[in-house]
Amino acid sequence: MTEVRRGPWWTVPFLQIGRLRNILIADVGRDVPFRIENWPYVDPFGRETVTFVREYRAPRRRAVSRFDATMVLDPGRGTVVDYLGTHQHLAVDLDLRVEDDGSLHLTSHAQRFYEGRAAFRFPMLASGTASLRERWDDDAGVFRISLEVHNRLFGFLFGYEGWFTAEYPPASDAPDHVRPLRHEERL
Repeated sequence: MTEVRRGPWWTVPFLQIGRLRNILIADVGRDVPFRIENWPYVDPFGRETVTFVREYRAPRRRAVSRFDATMVLDPGRGTVVDYLGTHQHLAVDLDLRVEDDGSLHLTSHAQRFYEGRAAFRFPMLASGTASLRERWDDDAGVFRISLEVHNRLFGFLFGYEGWFTAEYPPASDAPDHVRPLRHEERL
């Protein structure tokens, strides 16, 4: 990542809480080493699933920070649901579209929290809306990515910008280290 940034000082506690279950990262820096693994698999509920496990090694940190997401299609509503973190506590509705320049634009919307029997719609006033753009750069031969998360009341919360290359290993089942520790059935 050429840059990983966060909002004002008061965003740090929220980002640190998100770090506990690989929902957010609280690190900042420039030229942060980054790795992403995407794997398709069928989850325990028979849904076609894709994992997105991102790892960052920020300057002056020994530990690797992870941001895990697992996407499934909700055919009843015709939307993609992104489960965030290792335990899929947070389910986020996504809008995906292709822009005129060929880039993929992903926007987050309604969010729900699930833990055991508890289930509630997460208030957007206490959360953020993500806007992610990803595109292929022909000249550089890399994928470009940019993410910003904003709260309508508090403004900018978190973001990153960078590039990556891709390897395409032979198709196989997703390895255990990229699967969530718990799968959530509720969409």
